[in-house]
Amino acid sequence: MSRDAARRYLVAYDIADDRRRLRVSTKLSSYGDRVQYSVFVVDGRPAKLVRLRAVLARLIDAGLDSVLICDLGPVSVDLDRRFEVIGRRRLVNDGDVIVL
Repeated sequence: MSRDAARRYLVAYDIADDRRRLRVSTKLSSYGDRVQYSVFVVDGRPAKLVRLRAVLARLIDAGLDSVLICDLGPVSVDLDRRFEVIGRRRLVNDGDVIVL
């Protein structure tokens, strides 16, 4: 996949149950990089996000939990122009290779 075709998404969650929260966290770890305890950055084409949404919908309790997905635009745009961090910064994979 070319970097020009990929988009960057910010995914944050608020999960009431510890077991569900762990499952969501584990699944998001396989899709992207954790930047805060309940916030991930995920790079990929829109089809990847469709799959992720479906997985997350199965993992959460829609009556109690919430997942926020923000489209941050093309991956090719410099990450430092989109994020400002005060304090300890967590590494976000911003290399040239994107693995689906």
